[in-house]
Amino acid sequence: QVQVVESGGGLVQTGGSLRLSCKASTRTFSLYNWGWFHQAPRKGRAFVAAITSSGSGTSYADSVKDRFAISRDDIRKMVYLQLDSLKPEDTAVYYCAIVTRRNSTWSPLLNYWGQGTQVTVGQ
Repeated sequence: QVQVVESGGGLVQTGGSLRLSCKASTRTFSLYNWGWFHQAPRKGRAFVAAITSSGSGTSYADSVKDRFAISRDDIRKMVYLQLDSLKPEDTAVYYCAIVTRRNSTWSPLLNYWGQGTQVTVGQ
């Protein structure tokens, strides 16, 4: 059973930064690829970033490339997302999840989501 707790969201101005954290409970944390998704108001959940189990590979949605950075700490069972140069369109609830890659698309491996963390970017 996997449980995650996301934190670190908040209200920032355009151009600001935040660092999101995801604490996972699974014993097999290091075996998995991990990713972040976000869900904006009145929209579906969308892929943001992923990191491979080895930590050597990362992948980003085009909209966040060169602005966001994903990282992981297998000892602490944490996944991080550094958000820089934030824009109003980044406003969303952000979720972390174990992910898998199929046909160049990253998707959640399990049908489980934490409560997410709200990021709001003001003008």
